[in-house]
Amino acid sequence: MYVVKSPLSDANLKTVSEALQGALVDLIDLALVAKQIHWNVVGPRFRSVHLQLDEVVTVARQHSDTVAERCAALGVSPDGRAATVAVGSGIGVTPEGWVDDTTAVGTLVDALGAVIARMRERVAATEEPDPVTQDILIGVTADLEKQHWMFQAENG
Repeated sequence: MYVVKSPLSDANLKTVSEALQGALVDLIDLALVAKQIHWNVVGPRFRSVHLQLDEVVTVARQHSDTVAERCAALGVSPDGRAATVAVGSGIGVTPEGWVDDTTAVGTLVDALGAVIARMRERVAATEEPDPVTQDILIGVTADLEKQHWMFQAENG
């Protein structure tokens, strides 16, 4: 079997691969959470929240692919399996059933906040071992922070 060789040292690769794998798990779960709420949101702001949730799904899915491909480029097999996501995500429990629009927005504010905090830790951890990965994670964080701001403004 062909194995992709990383340009990073073993120690740096360990740090970077942990950051990337954690980012992948959080992004996959964020997309799932946003889609679950998207299907179940109700209330007077249904349409605007419903559409905004799809924006989060799109952002999370695009970035999860970029993160997974960065893993592969460094010779690390990305793991986006459901069991891996369930165990490793930093996002709390998502409400079950119908979700009123205020709760939906609050849930996304919390989920995005949790992912952003972990992304910022990953940005710091990858500064020295791999600025290329750090740059990717900075871009992810910036896009998530934009979504976080927009959801916070919904319940302002």
